[in-house]
Amino acid sequence: MPKSVLEAIKMGLWDFEPPEVDCGLFDPADAMPGTKEKLSVLAERVKRGLPLWHDSDRNDVEAPTPKRKPR
Repeated sequence: MPKSVLEAIKMGLWDFEPPEVDCGLFDPADAMPGTKEKLSVLAERVKRGLPLWHDSDRNDVEAPTPKRKPR
């Protein structure tokens, strides 16, 4: 069983759905949409087998996400 979308693609499993992960287990991205920084965060999530999106990711160029206390 693959642990990430990348592993699934390498195995030829095109209908792979990663398991759901609670948003409290990984940090939201404060990078603005479309930036290299945001793409880097998304790429790292894929590598780690995490969901691509976090409920608190910054999705607006005007308003940054609220700061969270470190885990």
